[in-house]
This record gives sequence, C-alpha cells and structure tokens, in this order.
Amino acid sequence: MKSKILMAVMILGIISCQNKEKTEDKSIIKTIAEDTLSKTVAGTADVSDAPAKDDKAVELIRTQLNILLKNDLPAMTKEDRFFYYEAFDLNNDKKDEYFVGFSNPYFCGSGGCSGYILNNDGSLINKFTVTDFPILVTTSASEKFYDLVFETGAKFHVVKMKNGKYPSNPSVQEIWRGDVPKENTKVLDIQGKKLEKYSF
Repeated sequence: MKSKILMAVMILGIISCQNKEKTEDKSIIKTIAEDTLSKTVAGTADVSDAPAKDDKAVELIRTQLNILLKNDLPAMTKEDRFFYYEAFDLNNDKKDEYFVGFSNPYFCGSGGCSGYILNNDGSLINKFTVTDFPILVTTSASEKFYDLVFETGAKFHVVKMKNGKYPSNPSVQEIWRGDVPKENTKVLDIQGKKLEKYSF
C-alpha cells in the first residue's frame, strides 16, 4: 500500500513539474511577444533583418514613368498604373540601375511584357518589349555593362550593351545556346519573389 501511495505521489509530482514547465514556456513566449510589441510601438524594435525599402528609388521611378508615359496616361486605367522594380548594379560603379516591369494587359500581350532599365539618376537607359520575367543578369559584360538574358517566345536571347544602349527587342537578338547558367542573377522575378507593386 505504501508503495502505491509513494508511486502516486511521484506521478503527481512529475505531472505538476510538466505543467509548471508548460506554464513557464507560455509566460516566456508571452513576455517576448509583449516586449517586441512594445518596442515596435515605441519605434525601438530591431528590424535590421527586414529588407529596406528605398522610397527615393520608388519616387524617382514614379516621376520618370509619368514623363515616359505622358502620352499613354489618358488611356490607362487605375489598374494599369502599377509597376514593379528591382535594383542591380549593372556596371560595377557602386550605383544601382533600376529594372522596371509591369504585369497588366496595357503593357503585356501574347509576346510578353514591356519595361524599362533606368540609370541611378532616373534617366532612361532603354525600354524593352516582348519579354517574360524574370530577366537574367549574366557574369559576362559588353561595354562595361553585364550582358542580359531575356526569355521571349519560350527561347532565351542574349542582350548586350552596344553604343550605350541595350537592344529594345530581345526576340530578335542572338539565341542562347545550351543551358542557362545557374550563377546568373534573376531580376524582376515578379511571380517567384512576389515583388511589391507601386502605383504611378
């Protein structure tokens, strides 16, 4: 009988310890959550891991699109007036260029979509047409700018800088032979990265 009572006391002791651990776990999680919430509200939370939004770049692109598309704006609906962008230093000058793309019927058709590549100051490098996203940046260069690979018509085409411009229609450029190298960087991966869209 004593052994049964002793066994019952031990089991109760183990259960109460486990419940105490669960309660402590919950209270630790609650404390962390409350601390994070209070720091977020106070503006002191550490968000160093969060990707920084470059509002200056968005405003620069927005301004340039309103200039480039001035004649198109009256025909565009509110839903047409959205863009995606991604920054990439194409010429290793420590300043990003901006790839700007669209994914709506005004800019896209059966052959692909249109977009722009802008300099860091917002000026136009060039417009491109009939492309599917993403665009690939290769490791080779022409005129100090990386060569690009555009997919259009289910084929990959190499687009190289010539006389300060990339050709605007990738579909008439040299076809990439063989597999596309894995080390190429994807930009404007609108579907894969779920890029944020901005109005203009």
